[in-house]
Amino acid sequence: MAAVGSAAVIVPTTMVAPTAVGGAPRALAARSQPAVGVPRTWVGGWSAAPVTGTGSGFGDQTLREVVHTTMGGDQVRIRLTNAFGADGLVVGGATIGVRATGATLVADTERPVTFGGARTVVLPAGSEVLSDPVPLASPAGQDLAVSLYLPRSTGAATRHPLAMATSYLAAGDHAADADGGAFTSKASSWYLLGGLDVRAAPGTRAVVTFGDSITDGARSTVDANRRYPDDLARRLQGRGLSVLNEGISGNRVLTDAGGSGVSAQARFDRDVLGQTGVRDVLFLEGINDIGHNAGPVSGEPVTAGDLIAGMTNLIARAHAHGLRIIGCTLTPIGGSKYDSPEAEQKRQAVNAWIRTSRAFDGVVDFDAVTRDPADPTRFLPAYDSGDHLHPGDAGYQAMADAIDLRLLFR
Repeated sequence: MAAVGSAAVIVPTTMVAPTAVGGAPRALAARSQPAVGVPRTWVGGWSAAPVTGTGSGFGDQTLREVVHTTMGGDQVRIRLTNAFGADGLVVGGATIGVRATGATLVADTERPVTFGGARTVVLPAGSEVLSDPVPLASPAGQDLAVSLYLPRSTGAATRHPLAMATSYLAAGDHAADADGGAFTSKASSWYLLGGLDVRAAPGTRAVVTFGDSITDGARSTVDANRRYPDDLARRLQGRGLSVLNEGISGNRVLTDAGGSGVSAQARFDRDVLGQTGVRDVLFLEGINDIGHNAGPVSGEPVTAGDLIAGMTNLIARAHAHGLRIIGCTLTPIGGSKYDSPEAEQKRQAVNAWIRTSRAFDGVVDFDAVTRDPADPTRFLPAYDSGDHLHPGDAGYQAMADAIDLRLLFR
């Protein structure tokens, strides 16, 4: 195992200031006031990496998006993103509350969300905005519902395609509804919502899990929070470390992948360095580069050396910002759509480098944990989701259980 570096220096991140329009907000019911004199710190409690949108988007509709927090606190704030929008868009009102079931909120938990004191906010193309703090106490492992009323056509809306969670859609303005009856349609992606911060106990920090579909939780059980980062978060509850999921299904280290997002090189600043309170990064990516044989020069095949160079660059960028970055070996591909002798050779070469180079601040050997001892190129059958490329729920749990938590507390 590679040596772990010195303690990280947390570098504050910045946020584009929102353009607020409209009148003053309604008074907030402050049911969750922090104890007087107790210092608190803002940290990411949930996140999702954005990609370009598809379709016509939304207009005169309310999105109710369900997220599962990995850290509790006494206040929350949300981050909206129009990172890949072609034009500015208007959010005509937003609320947040504790989800009961479906689109219904727990009574008396709904709170209005404001931006610079206003209920309405404009997001210019390519921008992100951070809301004002909202007094809402919630524990780790809580389902919260963020509702966004979109009065005008948004065009193709920036989204996170593979939510592995159900969100809801209503015609008209129903952001303030506690009852979910108006939300008659469902969505399997998160739209315009990039993150949620919580005001937590002093010293609380976050680890970003950065990667592709295996980090994103592909083929895990929908609405069950069975991705490996969720399982890790449950192991970490009560230890002052939240887990932020910045996986994108189909994402690559070296090249952009259309609806699967820009490359890890291009999104690292936003999706890792831009997170609130981040201290550590768990990095698991490269399978899609190998599977698509997509080298950094258009039309040329990828080599193990290409991937190693890309990972080395990301390590340097993490270290330049005082973050520790832990490398995770690439899981088996035998029997999958990516399987070939050449692809397996590249996977093995990259894994050997991750294990032995000491370039990362630590190593988690997901390959060793998930492979079948009888055929090490393949998943252990109990961990295979069935496509021989992604784990199932049991495989994701085994991955989370294999992480030596001492790597995250040095």
